[in-house]
Formats: sequence, C-alpha cells, structure tokens
Amino acid sequence: MPFTFIRGLILLFAALCATGCASSKSYVVLMESPDGSTGAIVVQTANGTTRVDKKHDAVALDGKSAKTFAVEQPRIDQDFSAALKAQPALPKSFLLYFETGTANLTPASKADIQNVLTTLRERGPSAVSVIGHTDTEGKATWNEQIGLKRAKAIAELLKKEGIQVIELVVTSHGESNLLVKTADDTPEPRNRRVEIIVR
Repeated sequence: MPFTFIRGLILLFAALCATGCASSKSYVVLMESPDGSTGAIVVQTANGTTRVDKKHDAVALDGKSAKTFAVEQPRIDQDFSAALKAQPALPKSFLLYFETGTANLTPASKADIQNVLTTLRERGPSAVSVIGHTDTEGKATWNEQIGLKRAKAIAELLKKEGIQVIELVVTSHGESNLLVKTADDTPEPRNRRVEIIVR
C-alpha cells in the first residue's frame, strides 16, 4: 500500500470496510509525527474539500461524503500494516563529546559510542554524516581543523569496527555551529562534539 510523507505527517492509503458498511473504501488518515505533534491536511474529493487536523481522523476518498471519521489504532495497524512495515527508518543522530583541544573522546562518550555502533549494525548499510564541532577557544582556523580531526577520528573508528555504509560524509563546522551559544574564547564542553547522523 502506498504512503506519502508530507511535512512530517504520514498519509496512508488503504482499502477499508467502514464500520457497518458492506463495501470497501479508500481513505486518508492523519497520523502524528515522530515527535508526537500533529499538523493538518486538506483532502479534496468530488464531494468537496475537507480539512483534517485531529490525529487518527480520516476522510473517505470515494467522494460520497466530506465528513471526517475516527479510526482506532487497531484498525490502522490492520489496514496499514504493510505500509507501516515498509517505512524507512527515521534519521537518528548522536552527539559524542571530546576533551579540550583534542580528538580524544570524553569517558562518557567512549561508552556512548557503543550505542552508535549498535544502531548502525541493526540498520544495516546507511548514509552516515560525521560533523566535527568545537567551542570558541582559539582561532577559527584552528577550530575548523580540530573539528575535522575529531570527525575523521570517529569515521576511522566506524571503519575499524567494520560498519557498512552507503555513504560516509565527514565535515567540520569548527566553531560556526555552536550547540551552546557563547562569547569568543569561551570553553564549553557541550560545543566540543561530533554529531553523527544516520539515515
């Protein structure tokens, strides 16, 4: 069954025998985003235009009615099981932190790297971005270099662990993309990081 991503909302199409109805219908149901929020969709059929802005509300596509109706989770699970299983895994990101002025992980991040490796192994070959960052201590050109050194260190670790990737992009933002905004020449442990994005 086909499905489409629109502004973080999932529109699913499937055949449904409506409650108390002998004939099957196709319908669109509004699903929540991964963060739990729900926006709205507008569905246009031969019978008019309907705005759907409530989670699990649906509109029949046969054009006979523009009214919304609620669909319970068990019915969604049943009607859209194939589409839900076929969805690609959502992107996942990880932050690893570094000691001042080095490409050495902090003790906590040395432990956290196992979560990254587990996720990559479970997902199989993925597109991976490794982005190095620094705090604002030192010159911007040096921070660009140390950010890249950190990103390359993590990329090398992934290779040594035998992680299979479709694409591996290694870059540095240096001090230009701070997690915690600070003045220049300010040490900030949370800015000394590598961000790993798995898609």
